[in-house]
Amino acid sequence: MLNIAIVAGGDSGEYEISIGSGRQVEKNIDHTRFTPYLIEIKGDHWTYLGESVRIPVDRNDFSIHPGGKKITFDAVFNAIHGTPGENGLLQGYFDLMKIPYTSCDLMTSALTFNKAYCKAVVASYDVPVASSVHLFRRDIDPVKKVLDGIKLPCFVKPNNGGSSVGMSKVKRPEDLAAAIEKAFAEDDQVLAEEFIPGRELTCGVIRTQGNVIALPVTEIISSKDFFDYEAKYTNGLAKEVVPAEISEEMSLHCRNISSMLFERLNCKGVVRFDYILSGDTFWFLEVNTVPGLSEASIVPKMANAYGWSFTELITRLLEETITKS
Repeated sequence: MLNIAIVAGGDSGEYEISIGSGRQVEKNIDHTRFTPYLIEIKGDHWTYLGESVRIPVDRNDFSIHPGGKKITFDAVFNAIHGTPGENGLLQGYFDLMKIPYTSCDLMTSALTFNKAYCKAVVASYDVPVASSVHLFRRDIDPVKKVLDGIKLPCFVKPNNGGSSVGMSKVKRPEDLAAAIEKAFAEDDQVLAEEFIPGRELTCGVIRTQGNVIALPVTEIISSKDFFDYEAKYTNGLAKEVVPAEISEEMSLHCRNISSMLFERLNCKGVVRFDYILSGDTFWFLEVNTVPGLSEASIVPKMANAYGWSFTELITRLLEETITKS
């Protein structure tokens, strides 16, 4: 039996979602092959969440000591959305500890977590991206900078973050300042991105047994103005159509783009690429290198449509991680 640390929690607005993902992985992991340990990471508090105990993690070697017995880990299943699990910080620590983990490495995680920098790299691969303005706290007049750079309507969101926390759709110039302030409450950088009308599609990609596999393309249909945090995690406010009702040709095109980006960005684990389909063009939105794995999440639904149970998905991720270590 291999000891697997499932790390969850984190320091962003996605904390609760991450804990939900971690518990789902703990529940669905193959218990005949792996012994899971759910580790909550929040600030300086790293804690093993046992059935009836909470045990601190020794960060000198990432071990726990229940009942005086030392337990170390053969691999880490990373279920932290946001910082420090999706931006490279935790990856650097595990690299130092020489413990393999299921998500992208430090460099890829840091790049893809920064939406503005990632868009610039993706655009260099001739993948269409929306016009945008990258804002910093030091900017003197961010409203003017946005209005001079792109057209309204636009989306204003934290540049580093996920689950649409702190995100707004802005249609009028007079609403821009409040939207920017809301996004800056979540991050020191903000991205204002021109609105592209179309259908929201997403494609998960995984490397398993030496092959890169693009999972079925999924359409997200929100009952709200856009797929915000509430729509993502409230039953009945959004619908995921798996597979998306698009032609096989368009589906293959989306999967090919996603597989290419997975390779070019040196991704690992399971990664989700988000797009807007406008006409016959896929406009890249962002990369999710630690996508949600809660009961409401999309990737498990994609895997199921491909023919894999949640347990098989987890097993494939761990096998790929352990064999590459």
